[in-house]
Amino acid sequence: MHTTKEHHTRETRGDGGALSAFSLALWKYRGEKGVLIPLLQAAQEEYSYIPAAAMEKIATVTSIPISEIYGVVTFYKQFRLTPPGKHIIRVCDGTACHVNDSMTVLDSLKNVLSVEAEETTKDGLFTLVTVACLGCCSLAPVMMIDESTYGRLTPTAIEKVIKGYREAEASPAQ
Repeated sequence: MHTTKEHHTRETRGDGGALSAFSLALWKYRGEKGVLIPLLQAAQEEYSYIPAAAMEKIATVTSIPISEIYGVVTFYKQFRLTPPGKHIIRVCDGTACHVNDSMTVLDSLKNVLSVEAEETTKDGLFTLVTVACLGCCSLAPVMMIDESTYGRLTPTAIEKVIKGYREAEASPAQ
């Protein structure tokens, strides 16, 4: 009979390939206290969110009840329980953006994308999130789509930016 760790090692090395960061983190677990957050971060790094299967693996290896793991995942905003969209839209609501009407930016995006904040569009293309500050105060109000920054936004400018992303997705790769 195999121990859980031996089983896990066989499972993750079965194809002869390298271990993923998440699997490696689980494999290296030696009963240390305070390891839950790093394991969850490794799972999210691998899957882009925390799937139920990852929580079950963590529970099996660490003996932490899955209810406790779920509680930690839902407590911290950094963790997601659903896959994010292809593009992450971050709307700044820092002081400079807030006084320059960042709520109009957020409302325009909600309208254009037909989602609420912290949700992903039905086509899986965009996830809309609010953040405390993007560090681009001179461009307020600001949003970022992935690593691109868009400032001094108006509802018209937002529609144009989103339309550009959608057209790029619809066009065949060149």
